[in-house]
Amino acid sequence: MEAANTAEPILRHVETDVLIPKLMREKAKERCAEKVEAFTHCCKESGFFMVFKCREENTAMKECLTAHYKDPSFFEECKQEYIEEKLEFERTGIPKKCRKQKLPTSM
Repeated sequence: MEAANTAEPILRHVETDVLIPKLMREKAKERCAEKVEAFTHCCKESGFFMVFKCREENTAMKECLTAHYKDPSFFEECKQEYIEEKLEFERTGIPKKCRKQKLPTSM
């Protein structure tokens, strides 16, 4: 049984095609934060004409995000992070977002 636990778990179709890419999008937005922020700022200032005025910012943001999406090492990094979260959930039964909550100091 120990050998099965040390091997990389088999991932379902939904995990490889939906959940890991979702994690990749979130992490890519963090890594391209300045370009995303520049595009957001431009859109807020331009209003209806953002389609025309924010082309440069949009192109820069897309290039940054696409570079991360197409990087196989970035996919592997996100895959390993997802597997670690999955194993931690299986071990504890507590989802990641609930694990970060602070416990009350007085009971």
